[in-house]
Amino acid sequence: MRISKWLAPMLLAASSLLGTAQAYPDKTITLIVPFPPGGSTDSLARAIAPKLQERLGQSVVVDNKPGATGTIGAAQVARAPADGHTVLVASLGPFVIVPHLLKSVPYDALKDLDLLSVAVQAPNVLVVPAASPWKSAGDAVAAMKAAPNKHTFASSGNGSSDHLTVEVFWQQTGTSGTHVPYKGGAPAISDLLGGQVDASFQNVNAVLQHIASGKLRALAVTGDKRSAVLPNVPTLAEAGIRNVNVYSWQGIAVPRGLPADTKAKLHAAIVAALNDPAVKSKFTDIGIEVVANTPAQAVAFQQQEHARWKTVIETGKITAD
Repeated sequence: MRISKWLAPMLLAASSLLGTAQAYPDKTITLIVPFPPGGSTDSLARAIAPKLQERLGQSVVVDNKPGATGTIGAAQVARAPADGHTVLVASLGPFVIVPHLLKSVPYDALKDLDLLSVAVQAPNVLVVPAASPWKSAGDAVAAMKAAPNKHTFASSGNGSSDHLTVEVFWQQTGTSGTHVPYKGGAPAISDLLGGQVDASFQNVNAVLQHIASGKLRALAVTGDKRSAVLPNVPTLAEAGIRNVNVYSWQGIAVPRGLPADTKAKLHAAIVAALNDPAVKSKFTDIGIEVVANTPAQAVAFQQQEHARWKTVIETGKITAD
């Protein structure tokens, strides 16, 4: 049977469109990390990249684009074509914190980026030097009530997860202290170990070895349950301090407008990579929990976190300066 002259081009076009839809990915996928190499977010990207490459059949590279508290890299992804070949791997900062800290952010975190999944999360832990007289979170609260603004809390920088955790802690306990921001977690932990500062809320994975060696004392974790790697350390809620559930988390996002089939394929590959036994154990062994939730769950969580940190930042009059 002969195909009519007008039907043949239509079938050819339909075939071409179908082939395009099935082709993703058809070039290298770039994971943009908006921070320098070596940190937790960079480690996440480099852990999943080989697994994504195996599953998707294309090269996957990690490209570090640090600067402006993560907004340079995030903005680059927001401006990229929505085709699944440019992916943002970032901490909560560019998604829910920095938009409230900076006067001008070159993207709208809720409108220009589409969060595919909260990949991993870890509670923070209230730690003090081994020589500290504080044996519990209650001791810390009592000391600060007795001497407002006297005690120092180190953080990895203004607007960081550890900084905002102490702000929530102060707001919920009616206490106050002195925030000492550092340029990164390493120098903050170094001065904490040396006793130059009184305390800090650090990511569990960042101080686990120092807790294990006895150089730091863990008073409480900020999760809604005890950490699997610190089973003897109570939560703040168990210590009688409510509404300070805080997790440091990393998410994976794409430019808004990704085709549904591409989005589903990429998300499935991300979940598989995160749940790969070899990858998962790298995180769980140091107290980081794999979340790997759905896009709908991730977006709902982002909206909740966005509103929460907006309130905390405005109440505490916090700036990124």
